[in-house]
This record gives sequence, structure tokens and C-alpha cells, in this order.
Amino acid sequence: MAEISIQKNIIYLSGELEVPSIRSILEQVKNAMTSNDVPQIIFDLSELTKIDSAGVALLDEIKARFSAPDRSIQFLNTPPQIQEAIVSFSIVDLPAESAAIRKSFFESIGERVYKTITNSGDLLFLIADIFYWSIIGLFRRKGQREGSFIQQSVLIGVNAFAIVGLISFLIGFILALQSAAQLRQFGANIFIADLIGIAMLKEMGPMMTAIVVAGRSGSAIASEIATMVVTEEIDALKTMSLNPIRYVVVPKFHGITLTMPLLTVFSDFLGILGGFIIGITYLQLSATAFLNELVTVLILKDVLTGLFKSVIFAWIIIIVACYFGLKVTGGSEGVGKATTASVVASIFFVIVADSILGLIFYFNQPIY
Repeated sequence: MAEISIQKNIIYLSGELEVPSIRSILEQVKNAMTSNDVPQIIFDLSELTKIDSAGVALLDEIKARFSAPDRSIQFLNTPPQIQEAIVSFSIVDLPAESAAIRKSFFESIGERVYKTITNSGDLLFLIADIFYWSIIGLFRRKGQREGSFIQQSVLIGVNAFAIVGLISFLIGFILALQSAAQLRQFGANIFIADLIGIAMLKEMGPMMTAIVVAGRSGSAIASEIATMVVTEEIDALKTMSLNPIRYVVVPKFHGITLTMPLLTVFSDFLGILGGFIIGITYLQLSATAFLNELVTVLILKDVLTGLFKSVIFAWIIIIVACYFGLKVTGGSEGVGKATTASVVASIFFVIVADSILGLIFYFNQPIY
């Protein structure tokens, strides 16, 4: 317990200034201040043996409450360990928070333009690094984990088979069902094979596969890399002379480049299967008629177009996920924000790329 003794304008504090003695000490100091009107009050802390955060708060309260223009409060002869605690817990000498400076319109525009240019440069450097080390990695395996390519192929591709297949089947099924009612009015039942085959191979198959992979695998990649940045694992790799792009990103790049076209073929097949079920049940087509029409209308360009799109979409997903993962700031909250931004940006850029590629391939498509 702390004790207090008063001699003229000097107040001596001794013992342990902790929570149990705070109330009594404050009352005694209050009485001393009321009965003493000298211009300077000195608190001698030389006999204090221990102090906690509540004791430091008491000293702050004394200084704040009893200081006046005509009376000053001073703490003298503070032992080193007591001074260290005061420095750690006291809030009296903390600088006041400065008010946020409001930026002008032109400053805001300039800052956004500068950030856009900087981020674009970082993105270009990242793309260059990924493609460079991906090509080098095909010939030199040094600097990569053994078996990482197989592992990433399984995580990104094989584990996504079920959800990609289910969604593609339902898309083909619903697309055929909605189109069948219109085709029956004109006796054009057989053309359901044309519609489903072309739509799945050229558009819906690659697109739906990319969206599912962006939401499933892209988010996992972004969160993994972001967590490695937050926990300083990326810095640790650099310390060990390991290139983070080559060690972490390249296996994922190779894995998604291989598995996305395979997932797209799987998606095309199940989407057409969904349309096939509608054709032979709802439209009363024979299986032979449906398959013959499908084989007749499809050409090699349709297949290659879908596979080419799937590779482009795969590169967009991995680049966007790695970019947002490496740019993360903050702790766990930053990881969540980076993951969300990665998924949104991946889907956006996949749709933009699909629109551009669709326009490019449209001008030379044959008339069926």
C-alpha cells in the first residue's frame, strides 16, 4: 500500500502506488491541495517502490486537476523503474491528434492519377516476372519446390471438377429448356443442338469455368499470398535468396494454365449433356439426330476458340490474384480485403476479355 506524508509544500509518496491505494491517496492529496495555497507543490517520489498503470493515471489526474496558472505541480526524485512506468503509461505528454488536412479537387485527382500510374507499373513488372520465370522454370527446376506443379494442379483443377461440372450441367440444362419453348413454335426442335453446342463451346463453357475458378481457386491464391506477405514469409524467402515469384507463383501459373483448358472441355461436355437431356425428353428428339446435328454444326475453330479463351482467362485469374495478394497492407483485415478485391477484379477482367475476344473472333466466323 502507498503512504503519503506532507511537509509544507512537499508531498512525499512512498510504498506501492497501485489500485488498492488509489482512492485514499487521491482524497489525501485533495485535502492537502485545499488547505495549501502555495504557488508550487512538489511531489517527492523517491520512496515509491512500485507503480502500475492506475498509479500513473493518478499522477496524471493530480497534475491535470490541481495545476493552475498560479500554482504548478512537479514530480521530483523519481526512481528509474518508476520513471520507466510513467513514460510507458502516461498520456499527459502525448501529442494531440492533428486534424485531417482536406485535399483540394486537383490534389485528389493528381493523387489518383499518380496511384494509377504506380499501380500500373507494378502490375506490368509482375506480369513480366511471372512470364519470364514461368518460361525459365520449364527448363531449370532449381528454385522451385519439388512436386509443387502437381500439387497446384490438383488444388486448382482436380478439386474444382465437381463444382464446375455441376454448374455447367445446370447452365446447359436451363439454357436448352428456356430455348426449347421458342424453337417448338417454329418446328425447329433440331436446332437446339446447334444452340447448345456453339454456346457452350465458344462462350458459356470457358466463361462459367473461369468464374467458378476465380471465385474458388483465385480467392485461395490471393489469400495465401496475402497471408505470406502479412506474416513476412515473402521477406523470409528473399532473405534465403529465393525469388518469391519463382518459388510461390510459377507453380500456380503452370498448374492453372494446364488445368483450365481441361476444365473447360469438361464443362463443355456436361453443358451439352444438359441440353441433350432436354432435347430427347422435352423436344422428343432422338439421340442420333441430336448428335448428328451437333457434329454437323461444330467446327474445329469453335473448339480452339473456347480453349484459347480458357488460357487467357487462366492467366488473368492468376495475375490478378497474385497482384492483390502481394499488394496487401495491414493484418487479417487486409487479407480479407485483398481476397475480395481479387475475386471482383478477376471476374470483371474475365468478362472484359471475353467481350474483346468475342469481337475479334466474330468478324471471321462462318455462317451456319
